[in-house]
Amino acid sequence: GTALTGGEAAIVPDLGRASYWPVAVSTGPALIVPLAASGAVLGLLVVAHPPDGTAFDDDTDVNLLSTFAGQAALALERARAQEERELLVVLEDRERIARDLHDVVIQRLFATGLHLQSAARLAGRPEVGARINSAVDDLDTTIRDIRSAIFELRTPVNATLRTEIVATVDAAAASLGFRPELRVDGPIDSAVPDEVRPDLLAVLREALSNAVRHARAGRVEVIVAVADGALRLSVTDDGVGGTAPFDERSGLANMRQRAERQGGGFTIGPKPDGGTRVEWSVPVR
Repeated sequence: GTALTGGEAAIVPDLGRASYWPVAVSTGPALIVPLAASGAVLGLLVVAHPPDGTAFDDDTDVNLLSTFAGQAALALERARAQEERELLVVLEDRERIARDLHDVVIQRLFATGLHLQSAARLAGRPEVGARINSAVDDLDTTIRDIRSAIFELRTPVNATLRTEIVATVDAAAASLGFRPELRVDGPIDSAVPDEVRPDLLAVLREALSNAVRHARAGRVEVIVAVADGALRLSVTDDGVGGTAPFDERSGLANMRQRAERQGGGFTIGPKPDGGTRVEWSVPVR
């Protein structure tokens, strides 16, 4: 306790009895020295003798080990600083890539889509116009995928899942003209495995994108909950809705595949009082 909180070396007669250990510790006298650098204790350096070993010298042993601990703490601090510099380089590179995707690639795809839409109106044969419109739909899907990639590139490395959900919902407000209602229940950050998180966020973005493009809604509600061993996402709106069965093109098909890949399920259908309900769930253990 003294070494960790006070930053001072300590000698204990029996390390096994000096603190609680998860496993049995069979040692004798021990010298405990803090690994301190820049006024902060980074850890502890412990040297112990075997049972019935000789005691440590208050002057010689403490000075020698304290000098070594100071050098070790300095090396740890330099290694941490190097990791932070490398992380900063990665983040700057990710921001540059995201900016290029948004300012160059998406704009060119959007312009290409506009040109194709104009060409579709001039097509003399209906099947030609249908193929051009199909190509425009593919471009729209590609643009959404790139925007999703940009969002992931700009997401902080240590961001919590709850924070990312809130950011995704906030991002949809600009296109909807209002902020969707959001409710998050349960231990989202601790219970949802890392391999499930990208699927959850991708499905949430796709569901909100569909509400923007098709629903003409005045209210959208998002519920993300963890309970009874399952992660559930529900996105409902009060828009124009649709008729079942829904045409599961690339966006809806991807949502279903993401659920089935994790052993879960996906449904989409009209609400009894109007609008559309999307439900997506996967098991969490």
